[in-house]
This record gives sequence, structure tokens and C-alpha cells, in this order.
Amino acid sequence: MSLRDGSAKMSKSDASDLSRINLTDDADTISKKIRKAKTDPAPLPEALEGLAERPEADNLVGIYAALADITKAAVMDEFAGKQFSVFKPALADLAVAKLAPIAAEMRRIADDPGFIDGVLADGGERASAIAERTMKGVREIVGLLG
Repeated sequence: MSLRDGSAKMSKSDASDLSRINLTDDADTISKKIRKAKTDPAPLPEALEGLAERPEADNLVGIYAALADITKAAVMDEFAGKQFSVFKPALADLAVAKLAPIAAEMRRIADDPGFIDGVLADGGERASAIAERTMKGVREIVGLLG
């Protein structure tokens, strides 16, 4: 969900880059976006049911749960009643730990056009081999031997 609107999806087409975490964002950018994520002034609720009417809180708890591979209930067990000033830094640290290595690898690959060209050439060769076998069969069925 969007970091600026808990009822909307994260989207590349959103005008605000602060609404989403891009896989190419560096650690500082990820942390900044999470720190600026929209919340309300109340602390996290004591129970999971308390998130029902708080879409931004529910969104951030959901992101934490997904990144940590735990349930929202487990997140609430750890952070129930805590202020966002405690929760957001923990979420930022987790997001950086999970997403920064992906961003670094994407930047490494993007900075190496030879690697990209090699991957594309290899994929093209393998696809051509498969397509040629298929087309040979089609030509035999249709009667276009040769």
C-alpha cells in the first residue's frame, strides 16, 4: 500500500516518489520514505483489531510483517502501544536490510552493459533453439519439408 495513503496501492504512476519504495532506492532513501510515511498521532493499538479503522497504521504493520515474514499479530505483539517514533525506525531498519541488497545488485547489473548483453544473447540463443525445433515440427506437419 502507498506510504502516503494507506488505502491506495503503491504505484509507479503516483506523482509522489515518497508514496513507494523503489527496488532501486538506496538505504538512505528507503529510511527517509518510511520516516515520512503517513501515520496518525495515536500509538499503535494494543490489539490487531485496532488497525481496522487506521489504514496507514495497518499498512505499515503489513509491510513490516511481509518483510519479516511474520504475521501482523506477531508485529502487534512486539509493537502494541508503541509510538510510531519507535516503530518507524524498526521498520526502516528491516526494509533496508531486506531491500538494499536488491537495489545494490540491480545497480551493479545496470552498470555492466556487457553482462546484460551476454544474458540477452544467451537467452536469445536458447529461445532460437527451442523455436527451431518447434518450427521444424510445424513444417513437417504442414508438408513444407526442406
